Amino acid sequence: MASIERMTITVPEEMATAIKSAVDEGDYASTSEVVRDALRDWKTKRLERTRALLDLRSDIGKGLADAKAGRIRTFNADRIVAQGRKLLARR
Repeated sequence: MASIERMTITVPEEMATAIKSAVDEGDYASTSEVVRDALRDWKTKRLERTRALLDLRSDIGKGLADAKAGRIRTFNADRIVAQGRKLLARR
């Protein structure tokens, strides 16, 4: 089992009320459990954001490489709308 470290945190009154309500309503056994659950969610979201940023950077790099290699077309909104309509029509 992981070691436990006691920490003291300060939160705005609104957050403290929400945490206490979650415990009072029986959703959690303790305020510590609420905070641990919130931190797990934060950690997951942070990882997802990091992955999304890496994917975006990769896509930008591919786009820049395509542009440098001349694999580009002039933006044409009508063509894009027409392609979208074709895709919708196939559904």
